[in-house]
Amino acid sequence: MAGEALPIHDADIPPQWAERARRKGYDAVCRVKDRYHIALCCHRCGEMVSVKAFTLMNNRPRCPTCLGRKWDGEAQQAGLVFLRRDPRHTQYGLFRAGCGHEVRRQWELIRRIGAGKVGLRCETCHLAIEQAEARAQGWTRLGTDPKNNQNYRLYRHLCGHRQRIARANVQSGRFGCGHCDPGWIAAPSFIYAMRFQLTDGETVVKLGFSRNPVSRLRFQLARSLDQDCALLQQIRIATGRKALSLEKQLHARLRKTFPEAVVAKERFESVINVGSEIYEGWLEPVILRHLDELAAREERARRSGRGRETD
Repeated sequence: MAGEALPIHDADIPPQWAERARRKGYDAVCRVKDRYHIALCCHRCGEMVSVKAFTLMNNRPRCPTCLGRKWDGEAQQAGLVFLRRDPRHTQYGLFRAGCGHEVRRQWELIRRIGAGKVGLRCETCHLAIEQAEARAQGWTRLGTDPKNNQNYRLYRHLCGHRQRIARANVQSGRFGCGHCDPGWIAAPSFIYAMRFQLTDGETVVKLGFSRNPVSRLRFQLARSLDQDCALLQQIRIATGRKALSLEKQLHARLRKTFPEAVVAKERFESVINVGSEIYEGWLEPVILRHLDELAAREERARRSGRGRETD
């Protein structure tokens, strides 16, 4: 019985015990250990199980072998390997995930995963992802949020400053250090050009400035993850103040020279999360030429040491 040898108790099996066992899917074999226990043979798997007579008469005995096979099947359906029951809580089991790590989950959640209703997230792998996200931004993930906000984590910057930051902001890079960040006005920025395809198949171009054009495109401007869009060019500018000034000059020049290229908001608002600064796709070569000229001027200014606030 589950690898355990039990002594036979020399006594007859009462007829009512045998009948109750048969009705519950077992054959009564013999009495074991003492007068309170009986050995049963499972009709389904043929394995032996020892139960108390009281359990047999008042409840439905569970066959450990059948139960183990059921758990194995449910775990396999969820893409896991069942390892063992949680000794601290009968509603939980310990499993081996596809990544190789051990996870602890409720059985009801395992069944929902197997049915495709929810997914499984390995805590170890997820922690590694969050740590990599932080490193990519120059931070170290220290732990969970001290204020117990599930959307925040505690991080340490390269300068040593500790700060609560929303994980979404760490992913997008749209945040700064509360100790050493100079703010967007003094920090380096970029003037960029981006291409978007509208629902009618036409392409348009956006000209703007941002401290992080890639993040702005992915997390702010594109309204969907599968949006057909691309960052065409970005020119590094010494400060945000200077980038803002140069961007305004470029827009004024384009609107004056090509007023017919300005796209009405109604055409792009379902695709691009912005209210203006969108031009017809045929103006793309002109915009890129302006950016090339700007890049050349910035390089000359940088070499001469005049690039920081020269407009």
